Amino acid sequence: MTKEELAVHLKHTGFNCAQSVLCAFQEESGLSEEVLKKAGASFCAGMGGMNGTCGALVAAELLLGLCRYEGKPLLKDAEAIYDRFARKCGATICRTLKGADTGLVLADCDTCVKEAAAIVAEQVIGGSEETEEGNESVFLREHS
Repeated sequence: MTKEELAVHLKHTGFNCAQSVLCAFQEESGLSEEVLKKAGASFCAGMGGMNGTCGALVAAELLLGLCRYEGKPLLKDAEAIYDRFARKCGATICRTLKGADTGLVLADCDTCVKEAAAIVAEQVIGGSEETEEGNESVFLREHS
């Protein structure tokens, strides 16, 4: 199972968009699932209740810092993540993505979660790879 598939699976087992992306990269982040779930808990409808940035994108940016910070700003990398997400999904604001004001859905939650996880896998971690067999079975067993 890819990280993208794992993130979408988590979304369907009670995690919000941000938590799904964060927890799909638990091992790489070096943090516990509990800490990652807490960190993503307030982004369940984007930042500010659909009025701000998509929670999946927020999680991708958080993972950039957690996985790559070495004492220097990551602005260029953060901008690349933001730009790629906007290109793939059509917007970065939850309300716009979901078509709350227009009725035109640009990207549903599954698409946002999948794209955010793909960006993290490729631009932060360094490749969209299958999860390790042993970790996958334990993690999925806990969240199925």
